[in-house]
Amino acid sequence: MNKKIHLLYGLLLGFILAFLGIYLYVTLFTEFDFKEGVKIIKSQNNFGKLITLGAVLNLIAFFVLLKLKKEMMARGIILATIILAISTVFYL
Repeated sequence: MNKKIHLLYGLLLGFILAFLGIYLYVTLFTEFDFKEGVKIIKSQNNFGKLITLGAVLNLIAFFVLLKLKKEMMARGIILATIILAISTVFYL
């Protein structure tokens, strides 16, 4: 398959895993539901930290993809992580 497609799949996977990490953190470690928890965390100006915690799953996916010899998808994961890091710096 085309290398750009694999990079795009990795990028999409990185964003999905980051959202999943945010969802799991809010639902498991706070007493609020997802929507209310994000709203409260955002009001406390900790949304960047929440995005960073959500991106931890990208680290696991990166090493799994490297183990499976899917280097372009792993690059997509790294690209998604870089985009998330830049968004936490410039968010609000």
